[in-house]
This record gives sequence, C-alpha cells and structure tokens, in this order.
Amino acid sequence: MKIYKDIKETQEAVINIIKNSSLTYEQQTYGLAKLAENQLPYPEGADKKFFELVEKGIICDLDEGHAPYAPRYILPDYEKLIKEGCKFLRLKPAENLTDVINMLLVFYHHVPSVTRFPVYLGSIDKLLDPFIVDELQAREQIKWFLIHLDRTIDDSFSHANIGPEETLAGNIIIDLEKELQNVTPNLTILYDKDKTSNKFAIKCVEASLICANPAFANDKMFREDFKGDYGIASCYNGLPIGGGAFTLSRLRLNKIADNSGSTEEFFNVKLIEAVDSMNKFIESKIKFIVEETPFFKSNFLVTEGFIDIDRFVGLFGMVGMHECVNKLMKLNNKNLCFGKDQEANELGIKILDVIQKRVNSFKSKYGKIWDNRFILHAQVGAANDEGTSPGVRIAIGEEIPIYDHLRQAGMFHKYFPSGIGDHFPFDHTANENPEAVLDIFNGGFASGMRYISAYSEDGDLIRVTGYLVKKSDLEKFNNGQQVSYDTIQYAQEPLNDYGIFDRKVRSTND
Repeated sequence: MKIYKDIKETQEAVINIIKNSSLTYEQQTYGLAKLAENQLPYPEGADKKFFELVEKGIICDLDEGHAPYAPRYILPDYEKLIKEGCKFLRLKPAENLTDVINMLLVFYHHVPSVTRFPVYLGSIDKLLDPFIVDELQAREQIKWFLIHLDRTIDDSFSHANIGPEETLAGNIIIDLEKELQNVTPNLTILYDKDKTSNKFAIKCVEASLICANPAFANDKMFREDFKGDYGIASCYNGLPIGGGAFTLSRLRLNKIADNSGSTEEFFNVKLIEAVDSMNKFIESKIKFIVEETPFFKSNFLVTEGFIDIDRFVGLFGMVGMHECVNKLMKLNNKNLCFGKDQEANELGIKILDVIQKRVNSFKSKYGKIWDNRFILHAQVGAANDEGTSPGVRIAIGEEIPIYDHLRQAGMFHKYFPSGIGDHFPFDHTANENPEAVLDIFNGGFASGMRYISAYSEDGDLIRVTGYLVKKSDLEKFNNGQQVSYDTIQYAQEPLNDYGIFDRKVRSTND
C-alpha cells in the first residue's frame, strides 16, 4: 500500500475510493480505513535490507497494513461458546438449535481478521449436530444459517469445517451447499478414510463437482503436525484452535532467482538474506500487535478464554517455486522443468530444506505452541503476481498427468503444516464417477499430500487460488457492477490475467 507524500495526494486517494461506483459502501469504508492505517510507517524492527527487498518485489506483506492492530487469523474455541456462553456479548449457554445458530451469528460479527470478517467459523457440523431434534425443521434452520453467512460475511476467505465423522448436520450442510451455490463459507472436510464413511466422502466429492465445496484436508497429517485439534481457516490455513496466526508475509522465490547471477549466489547470499530479513520483519509485526496494541490485553476473546496468545504463530509464506527452479536451471545451462523433471524437483526440495533450516533457526519471542518458531506456508497468490505461481505448485499450462502430479506434490506438502494445496478442475467424466475422484484423493494423501480440492470445468463456482468466486460475479464486476463479495476484487486480476481458467482439466479416464 502506498504512503502518500502530501495531503493533496492523500485526498485524491480518498476521493477515488469514495467515487468508485463498483465498490459497495462497506468496501469503501474498509478501503478508507486501510488507506489511513497505511500512512503510518512499518513497525520498528525490520532491517534496512527489508525495504530494498520490498522494492524489488521479493518480500510481500500481503496488505496486512503498516500498523496491524489484531492478529491476521483467529480461530476461537466455538465449543466453549456453546457450552458456556459469552459474558461480553451477554449470551447464555445454548439449549437448542435456535440458540446455537443465533449465538454463532452474533459471535462471528465480533471476530476480527485481516479481511475484517471471521476467517474461521468452526466445525459447524459438530457444533450444530447435538442440537438437532427434528430433521426437517433443522434443515430449514441450517439453510437460513448458511444463507445468512453468505449474505453477511462478504468474503470467501471465511472458512468452515466438517468431518471427519459423518453426522446428520454434515449431510444437511452438503445437501444445502449443492442447492444454494454459495460463495461463503469456504468449506473443507477434515477427511480420514478410517473415520469418514465412504458414502459421506463420495457425497462430498459430488458436491465439490457441483459447487466447488468442500475441499479435502488430510486429517491424519494435520493432527499429527498439530498434536491434536486444529482448524482450516482462510484459504486452507491449518492453525491451532483457540489460537491462530499473528501475521503472514511471503517471499517471491522467483524474484530472488531473478536477482541472482548464479545458483551459488542464490543459495549462499540472496536466499539467506531474504529469509533473514523476512524473519525480522515478521517478528517486528508480532511484537507490535502484542506489545503496542491493546488486543491481547483487553479483547473479550482473550479475557474470556476463547483464544490464548500462546496458541498463535507467525506464518512464513512463499510463492514462485516453479519459476524459481526453472530460472536456476537456466543459470546452470540445463533445460529442465519443475514438475516434469526429477532433478528440477530435487532442486525445489533443496531450496525448501535451506529455508526450513533458516526459519527454524530464528527464535521468536512469541508462538509457544510451535516452539517459538514460524511455520512455513505455501501462499496462494496476491496482487502483482503475474508470472509467479502460487506456493510450490506446478505452473498453469505446465501440468503433468494427474497421478504423476499427485506424487510430485506429495514431495513438497510435508514442509507446510500451516497450509498448501492443489486444485483440480474435472470434466464431465467425474460427475459420472465420483468414486474415481475419491480414489484420486486417497492416492494423493497416500503420496504425502496435505490438501486437495476439485471443481467442475462447467460450474459457475471456481477456486481461484484458495478461495471461491462465481464466474457470473466476475462478469458483473468486469462490467463495473457492484458485487457484495470483497473477494471478487482480489480474483479479478488472476482470473482475467493469470490464466486460472486455463488450468488443465482432468478426467477420471486418465
């Protein structure tokens, strides 16, 4: 976000937001607030190298703001809310389904995030299911619960979970997702083939091919990493329940390679200085949130025990592995490609080994749940990412046959406990054979993958990087019409310019 040089420039930026007819009132309000915040400098603690790396596009702060005053991602303990109520919001413990739904809707309104909407809505099937008495009545209530979420949480980074066990509430939710075709919430099933019934898993696959929801998370893998309960928030961020993420910044690995004259300079100088600089920057933001703002001292989420500071972590993100590896191969006069060639894939692993070791060597003042270290995250993309593939994904247009793709991705997913994923559009053969898609997912998880999603090439809903939008909404926004979802603004550039519609379409006959 730009810092304006004088009052005239600032006023022009303000009036541009106010006069933008494609923005809703809420979107204008948010834009004005973020503009004001970003007239401040970054928190103290970043080194001089940081600003040079930002200017080169190597480090990106993901528009968190120059003075973040709440954690980026918050995962409250919603079970505690249902059982105990909330003093601040004057909510008593729930006694029936009406209580649960309305308590959650009230509570969600007060959970902040980088998007100003809650990025985690909880395992909604587990929250609702114990209170279902009459299935038909519950179906109607849950339908309006989902409609309310979609119409008031105007950002599809908002995420809900279901599973791994099959429940009546889970079945109702999946049925309604297919019917409603909602953008929000982003939905993930915490899938475990030993706990999730095959029937329910197939039902979830069928829904994914109709409405791009739910995605599938490798529940065993996440539970092992987090030593117990976790939630999937925002795009596909695995984080501790009762905690979350202080902040997320990222490296564009391809930009580091572009600024290197050799692979030796990349590994011995450029990569090291970028990792070290971003470590210091992340720490400076965490210290500002914790020590300079009142959030962890006075917010009711903290004072009533819905979250605990020791369950928050810093996220160290990265993008552009595909382009980075290919650039380094060219520097070595080798015509090898990430994804397709084993030597190129092994170079990608070497890069991650260096990053992981360097990040783990940095001791943060905060983040006890992760031994005061930052967690690696394969970030999905942001503005100005042209020519930069999300995380460590194979670039669009360079995809390989699906089973080879799963095995290749499985080499990398273990590095990213806080999130990584691959998205696969399918043709009509998948609708006719959802069991085959589930077999593909099971094969991916057996190969070491952490997160997989699917959608139909012909559907209106599409996964952009990790969130959902409707193609029909993009058309409206391209024509200058207002769309209630903030996310359509973020999706416009990747959908129009980055080739998302050109992802390789998969077939169950492959």
